[in-house]
Amino acid sequence: MRVLILWADEHSANLGVRALAQGTAAVARKAWGDDIEIDYQDLAANRAGFTVSMELIKKDIRQLKGPIRTWLAQYDRIIDTGAGDSFTDIYGPLRIRRILYTQISARRLRIPISMGPQTIGPFTRRSSKLLARLSMRRMSVVAARDTSSAAYARGLGRKSVVRATDVVFALPQPQATHEADVIMNVSGLLWHENSHVDAERYRASVRGLIDAMLERDRDVTLLAHVIDNPSKDNDLIPVRELADEYLGRVKTVIPSTLDEVRDVVASADVVIGSRMHACLNALSVGTPAIPWAYSRKFAPLMDDIGWRHSIDLRDSSDPVAETLSILDANPDHALRDEVSRLRDQTDVRTRDFVDALARA
Repeated sequence: MRVLILWADEHSANLGVRALAQGTAAVARKAWGDDIEIDYQDLAANRAGFTVSMELIKKDIRQLKGPIRTWLAQYDRIIDTGAGDSFTDIYGPLRIRRILYTQISARRLRIPISMGPQTIGPFTRRSSKLLARLSMRRMSVVAARDTSSAAYARGLGRKSVVRATDVVFALPQPQATHEADVIMNVSGLLWHENSHVDAERYRASVRGLIDAMLERDRDVTLLAHVIDNPSKDNDLIPVRELADEYLGRVKTVIPSTLDEVRDVVASADVVIGSRMHACLNALSVGTPAIPWAYSRKFAPLMDDIGWRHSIDLRDSSDPVAETLSILDANPDHALRDEVSRLRDQTDVRTRDFVDALARA
């Protein structure tokens, strides 16, 4: 059986996208067997250069056997990850049109397509909302990774919604070594001017937290979770800048694979991260994490799995003080006990999604 995983890439420079790809693949193999063949297609071009572009969609519409339908016809099953949080029109009309056209084309070819655990909605345009409603009703399985998304999907008319969690919890757990102390993931996206938070204030907060940790005689390791690429969304930029600035007083880790980053966070006492999947990777391997959230996708997911130790950079008056307060109020062993209880819940929700795929 040949399976296509949509809108994720196991070779992405963003290790969160790799977690989405490999976690979905792990779920697919649990549901359908280890011998399935899996391909990936991100929103960007795949390794063969193919991309679902608006130009290609226009060609596909005009032809009986267009390029997109010919490509999809190779597959027996499809899992649509929604790029984690892109089943919405808040990122503009082009992205959601590409996603919806691919979903609808697969259904026309009678290929069973399921929505993997993701953030669902919101939709602000009537046209995209109507198409999303139609597409979801015809899905073999719809899985939401948080309660808010599940409720939104039901509001769009989808009766059966699997209340799952992020697929990172389907990945195997490495052995915890506790060789590191504090790991800080600094975001290249937030380091420069961006639409989420004040970049200057973010940079000051990162430096303030490093200073506070060093004053407490804690070892600090800076972790890149989006690795080298031509864009400004590149964690190596702030990691290298801070490493030069602190002249050997902090360590750095620049992983090249998802397995490597999971080994790294499993070695830490605590992870403080601005990338959601840096924190999810930590929690999924048993390491406490304090997310420095910057968007709507953090809170529903963290709340839903029972993790209350998050800071929202958009409304926090002093994220450094809040972080220190969490650490002071919760010894490392207490936080680890919380993570262990959290894992019991995420394991059940992962199995629920696996079972739904197997039945479908």
